[in-house]
Amino acid sequence: MKIEQMLEGAVSLAIAGHVHPDGDCVGSCMGLYLYLKKNMPGLAVDIYLEEPQDVFSYIQDIDRVQTVYDPEKSYDVFLTLDASSVERIGVAGCCREKAGKTICIDHHFTNPGIGMVNVIDADASSSCEVLYGLLDDGKIDQAIAEALYTGMIHDTGVFQYANTRPQTMRIAAALMEKGINFSWIIEHSFYEKTYGQGRILGRVLEKSGLYLNDQIIVGVARKKDLEEFDVTAKDMDGIVSQLRLTRGVQAAIFLYPASEDSYKVSLRAKGDVDVSAVAGAFGGGGHIRAAGCTIKGTAEEVTELLLHEIKKKL
Repeated sequence: MKIEQMLEGAVSLAIAGHVHPDGDCVGSCMGLYLYLKKNMPGLAVDIYLEEPQDVFSYIQDIDRVQTVYDPEKSYDVFLTLDASSVERIGVAGCCREKAGKTICIDHHFTNPGIGMVNVIDADASSSCEVLYGLLDDGKIDQAIAEALYTGMIHDTGVFQYANTRPQTMRIAAALMEKGINFSWIIEHSFYEKTYGQGRILGRVLEKSGLYLNDQIIVGVARKKDLEEFDVTAKDMDGIVSQLRLTRGVQAAIFLYPASEDSYKVSLRAKGDVDVSAVAGAFGGGGHIRAAGCTIKGTAEEVTELLLHEIKKKL
């Protein structure tokens, strides 16, 4: 079934992603938005996300993203992309209950099926890959392809993670054939960092530590570090992946401030550690080798809790 059939008879649609939208969330939401604006012009479409990072500013019409939901508005269909649970839905989550129909498109195996209609492929590299299967390739133009390709490279680490499968590469090739500047997208949105981001990465690596017989590496960015290097939580992308590259470790843990009394936790594994189960123990979730959660406490307390839990998985 294609997306046009899923939305048949609908007059209005709200598209929403998850809190703290990453590349796959932004790419899938914007890819669908652009596809529907081009191919279903009679459908009124609104897109809701927390403010996307500046690195995604090249995606066409990203300025149409709404960061605040008007509670007076209602929609025929409420469609989520890349959100693995109702609690993870960001902006406009409260309008979900008022919609006549809900659709969920996702690739997280922890997703229980939060829509009336669910398209969830846990073997897919990304929600962009799942979404591509619902679109007509002949109706995908360069702008749509740029958005979808963006999401795929971010969730696969530019096709290096274990979630990359032959189908992923075939879809990437099909998107490249739309004329996208794929090398520029990779360089600009994935690898390029600000000077401040480079400095805080250096601080985290310098202060990192090895635990549990050197199998786990832990890095922490503290509030004073963010202030010193003039960076925010949005600038933390890529740090946990750099920690994960440390030779000999089975998993990496990265903490950065979520509030005055809690830390956002990013977990990455390259061994036989199910970090989604670790994150799940603290109300989070994700994938077997990439997950996250938020935990109250000091950095030392949060680290101790995580190491206690991850020790069970080694």
